[in-house]
Amino acid sequence: MEYILGIETGTDVCSVSLSCDGRTVAVKESGAGNDHAKRLAPLIEEILSDNGLVSKELSAVAVSSGPGSYTGLRIGVSTAKGLCYALDIPLISVGSLTSLVNVALATAGELPAGTMLCPMIDARRMEVYAQVFHTGARPLSEVGAHIIDKDSFGEYIDRSARYLIFGNGADKCREVLDGPKVRYLDIRPSASGLVVPAWEKYRRREFEDTAYFEPFYLKDFIVTASSKKML
Repeated sequence: MEYILGIETGTDVCSVSLSCDGRTVAVKESGAGNDHAKRLAPLIEEILSDNGLVSKELSAVAVSSGPGSYTGLRIGVSTAKGLCYALDIPLISVGSLTSLVNVALATAGELPAGTMLCPMIDARRMEVYAQVFHTGARPLSEVGAHIIDKDSFGEYIDRSARYLIFGNGADKCREVLDGPKVRYLDIRPSASGLVVPAWEKYRRREFEDTAYFEPFYLKDFIVTASSKKML
């Protein structure tokens, strides 16, 4: 049996999954906000302990690689790399939007032919990280940072039978993107979305170079000055 630990920390959700031969065994999550550095290690310990495993029984670690929160991604990737180094096991990366679309496909039920899925991750203000997918989780567009207006994703909406928008960036679209084809789903990021793509990569032996792997930030990290006066 091949056990893979999944780590998802690219948004305000801190989530870990445990899978065996491509099937989800358990998922543990914290939605308490920016507490990933505090919560991630205990969640990993809990999910292994609750399922009678120790870390040396893991075959690989999969991590959501971005785009998303700079700090959250750093925490997840650093933890995943540390485990892989210590256990001498491979590192698998899965795009955050690919992971999110797999969560949707697992929970949305049967979808009409011609449906397109658009996972979105909040990128602050009216901007989102987004990508358009076919119902078979096949990407139809590149990952991009989009400033949302009434014309966003128009070419895909026009071509779709139904256009599903979800993720923690979807709320900012509700008053801007509308129409008979557009639907909004209440689906948030979860490490459960890593299970299927991570297993597929594991079987193909598509592993990352643990020493040099870095998250996919898409945009540069910008440090803003404090508004408080320096004494």
